[in-house]
Formats: sequence, structure tokens, C-alpha cells
Amino acid sequence: MTTGWAEARQVARDAAEPLEAITVTLREALGLAIAEHLPALVPLPLCDTSAMDGYAVRGEGPWTIVGSRLAGPCTAAAIEPGRAYEIATGAPVPVGTEAVLPIEMSSVDGNELSGTPMAKTHIRRRGEDVPRGRRVLQAGAVVTPAVLGLAASVGYDTLDVHRRPRVRVVVSGDELLRAGLPTFGQVRDAIGPLLPGLIANAGGELVDTQFVADRAGALSEALACDDVDVVAVCGSTSVGPADHLRPVLDSHKADILVDGVACRPGHPQLLAALPDGRHVVGLPGNPFAALAAGHTLLAPLLHRLAGRSPRAPLTGRLRATIVAPETRLVPAVRTDGALVPVGRDRAGNLWGAAMADVLAVVPPQWTGSDVEVLPL
Repeated sequence: MTTGWAEARQVARDAAEPLEAITVTLREALGLAIAEHLPALVPLPLCDTSAMDGYAVRGEGPWTIVGSRLAGPCTAAAIEPGRAYEIATGAPVPVGTEAVLPIEMSSVDGNELSGTPMAKTHIRRRGEDVPRGRRVLQAGAVVTPAVLGLAASVGYDTLDVHRRPRVRVVVSGDELLRAGLPTFGQVRDAIGPLLPGLIANAGGELVDTQFVADRAGALSEALACDDVDVVAVCGSTSVGPADHLRPVLDSHKADILVDGVACRPGHPQLLAALPDGRHVVGLPGNPFAALAAGHTLLAPLLHRLAGRSPRAPLTGRLRATIVAPETRLVPAVRTDGALVPVGRDRAGNLWGAAMADVLAVVPPQWTGSDVEVLPL
């Protein structure tokens, strides 16, 4: 029974639990999802520090300069009224400092400092940016370069993250040519090259790509390997004489979770769960249809397995008139605050998708309101 597009994506998200957590170094964590909430191990700043280059002062001026402070480890010191310390941005201020007088507002004659402190003290107080123990990131957050910097700044050397789901791509088709110019009856494989990037962007790890003939035995053998979490089968998802995926899944006692999606392109796609916990995503053999199906079922499944938190959908205003009985996935570019279809979007043609910024998701009986967009 064909499933609606939005429902199919939700089924893919709910089809599995996040994979187990592993502990990795900060460098190894990039792109993975945090497995536990992240509290600050230390406050930021760690102590009261200067926000400006200038002079730490106490009491009324003029002040007598009695020392200097640079950023870095230093001994604790107190400052008496009428005294000043020359100080660098980020350096700990002496105990008792009431303000930092910026250097550009200061006048120095020998060791005598004069100037007028502003209402703003230019002191960053201990923990005013991040108190110790404050949760700085939620479980499920994807580790970006900024996340790595934040984690380091609040005391982390390692992070507990969900491992990447391992994916095998199986491309079926006797007509496929992997290199060179095709001859009569052949076509260049376009799906094999497009899937690694989609898998990586969704948080997965491509283990390998296998090319198999249009025979049930070859497909069954490819599904028998249990060293991956997901098998993405390209082609063989329809009901023609060379489409063997459904009978092979039956022979492996798989549970079919989605059998066809009410969308164009990409209608003959499927999602199945094998008895050992692995999942199979069936993608159509036409390249643009495979890309659309990859964003419909494969990407949401990988997001879930990778432990990534779901995000609110992105939306935009589509400048077009489209009437369709089922969901349409339309390649579009962002222009003047709107989405404009680029055309050239037949199921077997990636030209339109290659020119596009997003896939605009146009629901059935669309009335011209904003639509969801899937970034490309």
C-alpha cells in the first residue's frame, strides 16, 4: 500500500533507535551527534578577567601603577585603593579591581595614571558567559567546528557520540557502465556517484558500493552480509521482470515498512527491516528518482541511527503553479526571497537537481502557501 510522503519520512525516522555511543577525541567527533547532554565542566570565564587592554584600577584617580598583568597563569594578587595594574585583554584582574580603564582613555606620566573610567567596568566576571554545570548543548546536537571549540573551552578532551551508521550501496542493472562512454543499450551509472555525498551529509559512513547483475541470487547474496547497518539497493524496486528486491526481501523474512511512496519522482521506493536489525532502503533506478527517494527515506533513517535531533522543517515561498494528485519534489533555486523551479526534472535526468539549491516539496492540492524545502 502506497504511503504518503510526509508519513513515509516519519516511518523512516521511527524505524530504528540511535546506534550505541562511543567515546572519541574532539578531532574524531566532527560530524557525529552528541550522545548525552553537555554540561560545562568549568565556568567561562574561569575568573574575573579584563575585557580590554588598559589598566585595572581601584578607587579614585589618579592612580599609581604598581605592576602589570598579561594573559596566562599568574599568582593571585590584590589591589589597594589608588593603585593600578597595567593589564592585557583576557588577563585575570587583581582582587578588588573596580574597573579597567581602556588604554585609549588613559594618560600616563611616569608611574602615575590618570583618566576617567566609564560606567562600563570592562571586566568579564567569573561564569558570566557560561556558569559551571550549565548545559551548553543538548543530546543529539551534531558536532560542528564551533561545537568542538565550545567543548574544548568548557573543559572537554573527549566526547560521547553516536557512531556513524555503516551503509552498503548495492547498484543493480546489466545496462550500467561505470566508466567511459556508453554504447548502444548501455547507460552510465549516475546513482553510485551521487549517493556517497548524500550518505555522508545524513551522518552515515559508506562502507562500499557493489554492482550486481539483474538476478535475484546476486541481490540476495549482497543482502546476506551483516557487516553494515543499512543496505541501500538502487534499482530493482519496481515490478518489472528484472525487479527482484521484493521477492528477495520476502526470502530474507524482512518486514516491509514502506512499500511505495505517493510522490513524483521516486514513487517505487521502499523501506524494510531485516530480522537481524539491519534496514534496507530500496531506491528507484532512475537517477533523479533515486535522489528524491534518498531524501525521502534514506536520509531520515540515517539521521535517526546517527542520533541526530530532528530539526524544524525549512520552508519557502514557491513561485510556480503546480497541481498534482501526489507530492511533487521540484528542483528550485532561491531568487529574490522566493523559490523558482529550474525545470529539467524528469526522473532519469539530474540536470535540474544539479542546478538547484533545494528540492521544494509541493503537497497534493497545493494552494500556493509556503512549502517545505530539502537543501541539496
